[in-house]
Amino acid sequence: MLKKFVVLAVLLSMIFATAGCYTHIHKVGSGAQGNDVQLERQWYVLFGLIPLNDVDTNAMAGDATNYEITTSSTFLDMVIGFFTGIVTVAPKTVKVQK
Repeated sequence: MLKKFVVLAVLLSMIFATAGCYTHIHKVGSGAQGNDVQLERQWYVLFGLIPLNDVDTNAMAGDATNYEITTSSTFLDMVIGFFTGIVTVAPKTVKVQK
């Protein structure tokens, strides 16, 4: 009985931990025209309320006029968040593709 409860608790924890997966895509101009990709990780505390660093997507895009900005919570972000979540630190990945 206890073993079933532990398994159920672990499964529910995994479901709730991954329920926040999302992706935001912003197309600038005609969108990405090539395969030039830059990735940076944005760090937040207090469950995403306060950013710890500044990811400058304008600097990542450079002089490009057609590009795509993708902000997502990747599998690696979820793994990192699982271990740092106890102190409410959460990462997000920002990708600029030109």
